Amino acid sequence: MSAHTNESATVIQLRVVVEADDFDAAIAFYLDPLGLPEQAAFEGDGDARVSILDAGRATLEISNPAQKLMIDQVETGARQGPGIRLAFEVTDGRGVTTTLAAAGATIMGEPRETPWRSLNSRLDAPGGLQLTVFEELEGISERAQRAGFETADAQ
Repeated sequence: MSAHTNESATVIQLRVVVEADDFDAAIAFYLDPLGLPEQAAFEGDGDARVSILDAGRATLEISNPAQKLMIDQVETGARQGPGIRLAFEVTDGRGVTTTLAAAGATIMGEPRETPWRSLNSRLDAPGGLQLTVFEELEGISERAQRAGFETADAQ
């Protein structure tokens, strides 16, 4: 597989859109304990509400079923349901996990060091989402030196 670059790509932002039955609880969870600043908020007819929270840089991680199962096993010890999981890189994985649990998330997997040298935890959060909180324990350049961690263009 080779790296693909598209100089004419027009994507400026990745936005994950979540429908939350308890809008206020979801906003309170992501705004305060996780610290995502509100970028914009809008209201419309019929009590329609949306809040756009700034989550910093976005990436799209695409995993095959074997990789998803492996990550589920590493983070929780068991296979988890299908769907989208949000992953937030933080500087204090243990502290953020504790803060999010106190704010209403259920810890599915306590912080643990992964084979790819990050500290990961898994939480069930408001809005029906599973979250991974991860703290990198080594840089990408260090990780790329180990077998199995090269990028597609290096293969």
